Amino acid sequence: MTNRTATAVISTGSVIACHECDLLQLERPLPRNGVLRCRRCGAELSRNHPDSLDRALAFTLASIVLFAVGNAFPIVGLEVNGTLVETTLLGAASVLYEDGMWPIAGLVLATTFVMPMLQMVTMTYLLMPLRFDRAPYRADLVFRLLQLVRPWGMTEVLILGMLVALVKLAHVASVVPGSALWSFAALMLLLAAASAAFDPQEVWSRTRAAQGAGPDLDGGLPATPGAPTAIGRGLATCHSCGLLVKSAAHRHDAICPRCGGHLHARKPNSISRTWAFLLAAMVLYIPANLLPVMNTSSLFGSEKDTIMSGVVYLWTSGSWPLAIVVFIASVAVPMLKILALVVLVVSAQMRSTLSPQQRARVYRLVELVGRWSMLDIYVITILVALVQFQGLATIQAGPAAIAFGSVVVLTMFAAMSFDPRLIWDRMGATTANHDKVETDHG
Repeated sequence: MTNRTATAVISTGSVIACHECDLLQLERPLPRNGVLRCRRCGAELSRNHPDSLDRALAFTLASIVLFAVGNAFPIVGLEVNGTLVETTLLGAASVLYEDGMWPIAGLVLATTFVMPMLQMVTMTYLLMPLRFDRAPYRADLVFRLLQLVRPWGMTEVLILGMLVALVKLAHVASVVPGSALWSFAALMLLLAAASAAFDPQEVWSRTRAAQGAGPDLDGGLPATPGAPTAIGRGLATCHSCGLLVKSAAHRHDAICPRCGGHLHARKPNSISRTWAFLLAAMVLYIPANLLPVMNTSSLFGSEKDTIMSGVVYLWTSGSWPLAIVVFIASVAVPMLKILALVVLVVSAQMRSTLSPQQRARVYRLVELVGRWSMLDIYVITILVALVQFQGLATIQAGPAAIAFGSVVVLTMFAAMSFDPRLIWDRMGATTANHDKVETDHG
């Protein structure tokens, strides 16, 4: 059995390591709403959140109420010849499951119900005790769970998908917006506000204080380190909580003494894992765009729609702004994301020194936009759930929906597997200046 050993903690009061380029640099006190950015790659290192815990808790509790309302009442209804068909979010996933599209049903359920719910529950679990100066029980496990689920909650993409579906349906029947639609719209804003206000460092600081322990900093690091990067000083940054600790580069069994996460100087097998996800996504991208994503049956026959035919329909029906949005999210973004990740992986393998700042920006953009490719999946979900008028018209998800959903998930896994610090490893001290960081006032 592997003996997992916690490593010694290093003082980060004056020196911090960038999580994207590994540069060691001096920390600076921040003004109200100030943002600390790495002076080499521009990544955000920390942010001063005024009253962060109280604001995050208030937004999270309000989100829980709206989440309950949004799932208890219909999102939208469709009326044809006096027949009204309504659906809830869970009901829409249930229709997909009954049609045999259980992979898509599971993906929709996970990204719009399970993950947002876990995000709200874990944030409440961590913040509520701290509001009364009590330490959350097993905060390490709950914090790691929160970090795991946050990228997969896609309420904002769901709202845009609902809007596109409503525009499509408005051309064929009377659309009746439900109360849950407005609840989800407000939920989107509150969840974003809660995530923005949540300050992990403040959570850990308050947790240690509530436990009656001193700061989890032991020992000290010189104000001017001898090497420009953490790995050069035998240090590692915890991927979950951001703690800078001593860790031998070759060890793979060390754990973070604060949150219990695995410590690695670099993500294990980053290049090979990223390639594996990318190659699988490339293979599935072809049937995702060639096969029908929806099958429509009506009194006038049956019709099979691909992703591009859906874009064309929106364009010719006069909804060209939504046509552009769908084309970008469902066609351009997946393709460009694959190409961008290929460039990043190849350049990292070749240890290229070409424009590391530009490649770092590309990586951050890939992480930012990847989730929006789920747009078409949510559009299909709403259409399948509502257009169920037996004898008149029905819509079923096509095989391309599974392929397309797989492409979205695989490209997100590929982006998560890629270690952006590999971009900078060849740079060494040529661009390193760890004496200061940039501070934004805004």
